[in-house]
Amino acid sequence: MSSQFFNQPIAPVTVEELTRLLAEMPTEVQFIDVREPYELKFASLPQFQNLPLSQYAEWSGNIHAFLEPKKPTVVMCHHGVRSAQMCQWLMSLGFTQVRNVAGGIDAYSVLVDPSVPRY
Repeated sequence: MSSQFFNQPIAPVTVEELTRLLAEMPTEVQFIDVREPYELKFASLPQFQNLPLSQYAEWSGNIHAFLEPKKPTVVMCHHGVRSAQMCQWLMSLGFTQVRNVAGGIDAYSVLVDPSVPRY
């Protein structure tokens, strides 16, 4: 993933708002987790599809088979850095409703659901 994508403002979604989206709009929103598969073994949310950022070369060419550009898309990682990169890339492809989970799954664990392990 090239740094040329990292120049657009990204709309954040708080973990509290994420909780609402997961409860009220589970099928209307595309939930993407860009963490590594080994990280998902520590902590994950079942509604999120895993597209590891490190495997970008493997899935990026078929992104439109996985995601719809006009559908709301929420991206998450551990703390919010990798997901911000993914958001930038998606926006560069014309995705129009992309949001980054502020603080990632770590913030979700701290602020929303302590049963989700921290690592």
